Amino acid sequence: MNSWKVKPHTASGDRYSDIYIEDADHEIGIFIEVKYAEKADFQESCSAVLKQINDKNYEEALIDDGMTTIRKYRIACYKKRCRVISG
Repeated sequence: MNSWKVKPHTASGDRYSDIYIEDADHEIGIFIEVKYAEKADFQESCSAVLKQINDKNYEEALIDDGMTTIRKYRIACYKKRCRVISG
C-alpha cells in the first residue's frame, strides 16, 4: 500500500518493536511483536508480549505521528506452530 510505512525493529516508546506499521491515510498504527513460546505455552508468551507493549509505551511513537487507531498483534511461535492474538 502506498500510504503505509513499514519498519522492522523500530524504536517505539522505551524499546524497539519487531514490526511497526503506519497507515497515514487512515491514521492506523500497528505493532507486531513475535516471541518464541517455550514448551508451546502460547498463552503465556502472548501475555508477556502484551505486558511488554504496554509497559514500554510502544503507542507513544504512533500517537506522536498522528495515529488515532492503534492495533497490537502478538505472535507466539513454537516449532512449526504459532498463535496470533490481537488487541
